[in-house]
Amino acid sequence: MRALCRRAVLFCLLLCPLLPSPSHAAHGKLDDVILVVESYNAEMPWDISYKEALQEGLGARYRLEYVQMDTKRLPKAQHAAMADKAWARYLALRPVLVVLGDDAALSLLGPRLGATTTPVVYLGINNNPRAYFDGALVKNITGVLERPVLKRNIALVKKLLPHTRSALVLFDTDITSQVVLRETFGGQRVQIIDGIRVEFRLIDNWEEWQSAVLGARAEHDVLFVGLYQALHDRAGKSVNLSDEVVRWTSEHTPIPPFCFWDWAVGANKAIGGLVLHGKEQGRAATEIALKILSGTSPSTIYPVTADRGRFLYSRKQLQRYHITLPPDLGDAVGLTD
Repeated sequence: MRALCRRAVLFCLLLCPLLPSPSHAAHGKLDDVILVVESYNAEMPWDISYKEALQEGLGARYRLEYVQMDTKRLPKAQHAAMADKAWARYLALRPVLVVLGDDAALSLLGPRLGATTTPVVYLGINNNPRAYFDGALVKNITGVLERPVLKRNIALVKKLLPHTRSALVLFDTDITSQVVLRETFGGQRVQIIDGIRVEFRLIDNWEEWQSAVLGARAEHDVLFVGLYQALHDRAGKSVNLSDEVVRWTSEHTPIPPFCFWDWAVGANKAIGGLVLHGKEQGRAATEIALKILSGTSPSTIYPVTADRGRFLYSRKQLQRYHITLPPDLGDAVGLTD
């Protein structure tokens, strides 16, 4: 009997080094799931960009699962059902952490997830996060804010096209566009920025967008392409097909087109500007997620802003509009095509 006990003790001693220690568990196992809830659809360049960063930073240690809520293309009446679908996925997977991409996901799932103990990291949030959940009560949610540098971008046009007096800014009517109008422009659709009269227009359908672009020269000198992925035609069909909207806009605009996000810059797209990158959002969210998974409480991690924009321009579009970049932009400028 004693010999049998000694063998059992010896077996346990030999086995112990093979068992995961608490410190090892903090580094994750591939059977530990991180659920990423996308507000939009998998084909969105913004989603592709931030997911690439998440995969690079977390994919070697955790299994990333994705669910798309498709709120840009689906009617608003279906958004709650998509949130329920994402919630069911959460319950089935029992993830060690949830990543919520953009405002729609946080607004629809934040309150429910805030009532759990699962840590949550959001990214791409334009609104004040506390508009979506009670920050005084919820301690398991933190993340990355997105702050489009619209005003700086518009003011920069004066350096490129000194005679600019008026700018037209076009956005769809999605939740993010409404937040940008409220948070960045104080809800004012017309205002003066660095001597430029700026008209911020929220557009509901594709035909109205086309009309605004074609008639832009009547009152404006430059055009800014904002978010357009939620546009539908008058029949209710989504026109969120790859880059169709920005390509059509670039081809038909009678005035130079600029933009606020990297995915809209290109030879057959917009000229560029001081733009935001989805990958930076993903990297910042990854850093926060790793801290939490290593034992840091989300309640001690203050929300961060990923970046303040980078200069990115299309060579062909600069040539098309005979624009020379000012020397003071220096080496900070990125060029496509």
